[in-house]
Amino acid sequence: MSNNNLFLPVGFPRAPLANGVGRWICQLQRLTFKFCKNYPSSRGMREFLEFELLDFTKKNPGIVVYVKPRRHRAPNLTAEYLNGEKQIVDCRNFSYEEVKKWVSLLRSQSGRGTVRLLKMWHTDHPSIQGPWSPFVNRDPKLNWVEFPNEDLSQPIYIEKSATEKLIEIFEEQQRIERQPKQE
Repeated sequence: MSNNNLFLPVGFPRAPLANGVGRWICQLQRLTFKFCKNYPSSRGMREFLEFELLDFTKKNPGIVVYVKPRRHRAPNLTAEYLNGEKQIVDCRNFSYEEVKKWVSLLRSQSGRGTVRLLKMWHTDHPSIQGPWSPFVNRDPKLNWVEFPNEDLSQPIYIEKSATEKLIEIFEEQQRIERQPKQE
């Protein structure tokens, strides 16, 4: 087991500046495509630039896109975010689909680095009674039941259909008519 996660910064999951509360602001500021026009490992990048780049820039007008051809160098994507972070992805021998997925991922990220989470959940006002779970108010007998169980596989409440309700009303009327009248 590795201890690499011990050296990551510690924090809680959060959105930058409450992003998404009022409206969502794309945190990706700049995207730079660096590739070689001839190098075979740049093929996926060149295909993305040829077929997808114009659609991407039309859908994301807030992202500045730079295309830098470089001779005899491996391709890479450089993403710069509003918080000043910079992320570089080596795209050597990537297919068109892989480049498209990476661009989509970089566009949707906040730019905040990877952090080690202290807890799986966080609240500003913790409960004295502890966290709620769906099993809090369940019958303790369920702890000893062997599954699959026929009784527990049935729905708890099945609403009667209109036909069943009409049959009940008819049977009730028939029962009332059969009773002798008491006067």
